[in-house]
Amino acid sequence: MTMDRSKDEEFMKVALEEASLAFLEGEVPVGAVIVKDGIIIARGYNHKESKKDVTSHAEIEAIKAAEKSLNNWDLSSCELFVTLEPCLMCGGAIIQSRISRLVYGCDDVEEGAISSSFHIFDDLKRHPILIKRGLFSLESSELLKKFFQIQRKEK
Repeated sequence: MTMDRSKDEEFMKVALEEASLAFLEGEVPVGAVIVKDGIIIARGYNHKESKKDVTSHAEIEAIKAAEKSLNNWDLSSCELFVTLEPCLMCGGAIIQSRISRLVYGCDDVEEGAISSSFHIFDDLKRHPILIKRGLFSLESSELLKKFFQIQRKEK
């Protein structure tokens, strides 16, 4: 695991790049990367609208890519960097995939499942997950605000 601030920042910047791709495609701008042994093995961003698939959140897209990359569903040696606090669905996928560390940008006060609305990692006994929140929080939240301002104007 990285636990190195400069490496964490490097990986979160890539997650922000993924979020920007979502933004450009008219998707809610959330991006994610999965890291193993200090190397990015998977990337993902929201595709909910383009795929017409409610499960196509950035985290799920990245988890699927990582599973394919490693040819294994067990991601216990991996870290997930995501620009927005995961929702219940994504939090469940993180638990099930056994990701060992989660780093996220801004809180999701409405649907966040880690520290905002729900706290699903609080009582994990078998596969505890290290959590770091708030990395590039301002940049993550500004991108989301900009996206939703544009969406409101278009309606």
